Amino acid sequence: MPTRPFARAALLTAGTLILLAPLTATTTAATAAVTSADAGREDARVPAAPYAVEPYETVNVRSGPARSYAKVGSVAAGQPRGAYCWTHGETITDNGYTNDVWVQLLEGYVSAVYLKGDAYGDLPASATC
Repeated sequence: MPTRPFARAALLTAGTLILLAPLTATTTAATAAVTSADAGREDARVPAAPYAVEPYETVNVRSGPARSYAKVGSVAAGQPRGAYCWTHGETITDNGYTNDVWVQLLEGYVSAVYLKGDAYGDLPASATC
């Protein structure tokens, strides 16, 4: 029956798309981080983050170093993330800690108040943005 092989092929294609969907979302996020100078190059890659940070509670990720910037996502407690650098921004007070240090991740910025480690989220003091 000619419809059976076609139906089987359609199911296989649909299954492949479902399995690849998480990869597509990850690839899209990584592609967005490519700088405009690299946008025309075929070999442009997202540089690996030189540091790792880990929030001790779920933290909002912002497009800039202040709560007034748009929320672009969140990072769950205990979920390590790659970090590039830190910068001064809005002063945040929470859980008995106060500082104005924000750490830049691939996705955006998080306040170091919510990160394990020292006042810089364990990034070196020299790792400024």
